Parts: sequence; structure tokens; C-alpha cells
Amino acid sequence: MKVILKQDMENIGKRGDIVDVAQGYGRNYLIPKNLALEVTSSNMKMIEIERQALKKKLEKERESYQGFIEKLKETTVTFKRKAGEKDVIFGSVSSSDIKDALLELGFEIDKKKILIEEPIKRLGNYSVPIKVFHEERAEIKVEVKREGEELIEEKEKEEEKSPGEMIETAAEEKVVSKKEEKEEIKETVQEEKKGEQEKEAAEEGQEAAEKEAEEAEKKTEPEKEEEVKAKKAAKEEQKEEQEIVPKKEEQKTKEEELSESEGEKKKEKKQEKDKSEEEKAKDPKEEETKPDKKERKKEKQEKEAASKK
Repeated sequence: MKVILKQDMENIGKRGDIVDVAQGYGRNYLIPKNLALEVTSSNMKMIEIERQALKKKLEKERESYQGFIEKLKETTVTFKRKAGEKDVIFGSVSSSDIKDALLELGFEIDKKKILIEEPIKRLGNYSVPIKVFHEERAEIKVEVKREGEELIEEKEKEEEKSPGEMIETAAEEKVVSKKEEKEEIKETVQEEKKGEQEKEAAEEGQEAAEKEAEEAEKKTEPEKEEEVKAKKAAKEEQKEEQEIVPKKEEQKTKEEELSESEGEKKKEKKQEKDKSEEEKAKDPKEEETKPDKKERKKEKQEKEAASKK
């Protein structure tokens, strides 16, 4: 079956390519994973539109990588290794080493895109290709130097100098050292002056602060007196309140006791009244006969008085 690839597929093709694949592989893997789209007679027009869109996208991405490629081409990474006879180094320089060195320079590149057939095992200068975008590549320079080689080169250069050049170099170094000495003296003097100025400024600032503090104390004396008076008045008010509270409580207690005694008296009176009413209710005849007895007694007295006459 024919499919158009939506992504680069190793050993199959690049994004946008129309390729023939096994039917099971296409239907069960590429199409479900959205890695490819089946090409049929009904969707050829859509496929062409998709292909053109992918092509434009690829061109834009390629343009965006151009600056990155140019920077890589100008890049050199240097490694220092111990080496024995015939410039054979101890260990090697691998794609991982190159990747780490490029990362320190700000280039983040996958190790698989650093195309070296085998690790570098000798001193020397090498060109290492790096796959950047599809077929776009950039070659970087890789230098493998012996450890301490720079010191040896400097010594050799010094030995190669003529006596006149050596005298000139010594004279230049002497002049430079004198200049440096003068600059150091100048810096020391400037630092001392700066220190003295800072000290004077600090002393002046301290004096000004002391004066301000004295003036503030003078100004605040009346305020302090007022504060003392206010505190004293507040204490007196608090004391009066503390004295008033027990009195109020005592008066309240007396009022409560008085109201309780009055209540008890009223209760007793009510009880007596209720008792008398109960007694009246129990023996009404007795109450009614009292006036009859008086009348009988009176009649008896009148009879006795009449008989005596």
C-alpha cells in the first residue's frame, strides 16, 4: 500500500515522501500512530495539499536552521589529553565528549547526530560533521592537544628569541612591572584617601546625629512632663474606678437583701391571709353564731336587771 509519511522514518523515507509499505505495517502501525496517511484515488487531492503544506513547513524550518549551521561551522572545540609515543593519547575523544564540549558553548546536540565513525585516539586537528536538519550538515573543528603543550611552545618561543629580543622583552617586562608598581601605589594612596574621607564623613555624621539627639531631648522634655502627668491622671482614674466598683457591689448587695426581706414579708402576709380565708371556709356556722350569742347574753342581762327591780 502507498502512504505519505508525516514524520521522518529511518530506512523508509522522509516527511512528505510517498512510499510503498506492507499493508499490515501501514494499517496496524503507521496510520494508527499518525505517522503516515494512506494514499488512495479518492484522497489524492487532499494528499497533494498535505504534501505542499509539509514542503512549506520544511522550507521554513530549514531557513530557521541556517543561522545555527553557520555558527557551528565557526566553532572549534579543544581537548587536552596525555599522550605517549607517536602522538597516541591515553583514552580517547568520543561523541559524548564532543557533545559535552558543545553544550558548554551553548549548542545542545544529540550524540547520535555527531557523525564520527570511531573515537579519536591521536593528537591532531579533525573535522567532525554534525547532522543538523535532514541532509543539512555542519562541520566543526576538533583539536586534540597534548597536556602541557602550551608551556612547551612558550619555552620554545623564548629559546628561539635572539639576545637583542630577549633584552627588549626583559626591558618591556621591567617597564610593565614599574607601571604596575606605580599603579598599585596610586591605588593604595587613593584607597587611603577614600578611607580618610569615609572616616571624616562618618565622624561628621555621628556628630550631627548626637546634636539631633540632644535637640530632640530638649524638645521632648515638656512632652515627657505631659506624658508623666497623663500617666499619673490615668492611674488616679483607675484607682477611683477600683474604689467605686466595690461600693457599687456593696450597694447592689444591700438592695438585693432589702428586696429579699420585703419579698419575704409580703409572702408571710399573703400566707396569713390565705390561712384566715381557709379557716373561714372550713367553719362558716361558727362565724354566723357569734352575733346570736351576744344577743342572748344581752337579753339575759336585761332579764336579770328586770327581776331585781
